Amino acid sequence: MRLTLYTDYALRTLLYLAVHTDRRVSIREVAQTYGISENHLVKIIHHLGRGGFVRTQRGRGGGLTLGRPAEEICVGDVVRHTEEDMVLVGCMTRNGDEGMPCLLAKGCSLRGVLEQALDAFMGVLDKSTLADMLHPYERRTLLQAAEHRHSPDPAGR
Repeated sequence: MRLTLYTDYALRTLLYLAVHTDRRVSIREVAQTYGISENHLVKIIHHLGRGGFVRTQRGRGGGLTLGRPAEEICVGDVVRHTEEDMVLVGCMTRNGDEGMPCLLAKGCSLRGVLEQALDAFMGVLDKSTLADMLHPYERRTLLQAAEHRHSPDPAGR
């Protein structure tokens, strides 16, 4: 199972916001911290906003904040919201649509095993909140990245 970059960036953004609950954060700041495209991040932020994970405020003094406390943001919910397709193999579908045709489809036990594996994977994510992901290392690293970005250049540039 491999999550898309879209979901990866969404989770990274939420972690960044969870560390910086004392202020609004700009999309540019998040993008520069992680070295990702601002244009791509705008789409992700919009999607996260529609899901209630992020609050946005436009204009002077605007920016991003978490839509609710980190303790209330389930990682599994974020993944389900950002992943378009959680299908592991072509014959599997979660919404009742016909999957890719397969000779073994009617009696295939592999499909059942893969569905159990996906359920177990999501079960682990469902037990974790955004707050659970913020150990001292993550907090320190993200705070230092923000401090480094905001500190004056010692060379005067």
